[in-house]
Amino acid sequence: MIKTVAIQGVKGSFHHIVSKQYFAKPVETIECNTFDSLVDSLMSKECDAAVMALENSIAGSIIPNYALIDKFKLHIIGEHYLDIQHNLMVLPNQSIDDIKEVYSHPMALLQCKEFFRQYPHIKLVEDKDTAEVAQRIHEQQIKGIGAIASVTAAEIFELEILAKSIQTIKHNETRFVIVNRENAEVAENDINKASIKFEADHKRGSLATILNVMSDCKLNLTKIQSLPIIEKPWKYAFFVDVTFESYEDFKKAKTLIDIMAQGFKVLGEYKNAKL
Repeated sequence: MIKTVAIQGVKGSFHHIVSKQYFAKPVETIECNTFDSLVDSLMSKECDAAVMALENSIAGSIIPNYALIDKFKLHIIGEHYLDIQHNLMVLPNQSIDDIKEVYSHPMALLQCKEFFRQYPHIKLVEDKDTAEVAQRIHEQQIKGIGAIASVTAAEIFELEILAKSIQTIKHNETRFVIVNRENAEVAENDINKASIKFEADHKRGSLATILNVMSDCKLNLTKIQSLPIIEKPWKYAFFVDVTFESYEDFKKAKTLIDIMAQGFKVLGEYKNAKL
């Protein structure tokens, strides 16, 4: 039973929101400054599982997190999609004209760049986490400084939202995965998605052949991401997500891909959250 979960960021962060929404029962969260420290918490058994952002509908894949999952042999036991809404927040009783600087995660700043074009007097400053800026403003009672974070962060840290949903593209979604040290025991009847990794030969059609096997086995490829293999210059590993109706189809595909590809491994078998 999962009781403690590591998250990147503080309470009010998007990882914290996912930890509240994904688990059926309340869990205790361990706040980590970086994804490296998040994985350390998991590997040292300080927590039972961890929440990790993997890709964003606007910004694409978070490549270092794929590498962490692979390096530490983590298992994906579930996934969760979160609608990311960015909000400009400050200490109460201030107007946007009073704000001189806005701090937030670089990705959040990038996604809200168009909004701030109409306020050239505001300087945008990169920081390590969205909710942590909100926390700092609250704890130090800093005026003239704004944060871009979630509505939850504004509520927790008693900040006033000056502008809601300020991201340029209004439909902004991030896919998070729940990772563990071992595979969770998910009933085969509930498994309809999997994440796998393999290497393909530098031969004409080698990758295409493997992808054809997936198609022949009735697997639907929903994501493919290549990563350079550090110790093998100009060779790449492929991280692939597939969905399927029958677990037997996936089992057949596993057997064939294991024969055809190098370094094949299953990163996780779980329930598709995008149904």
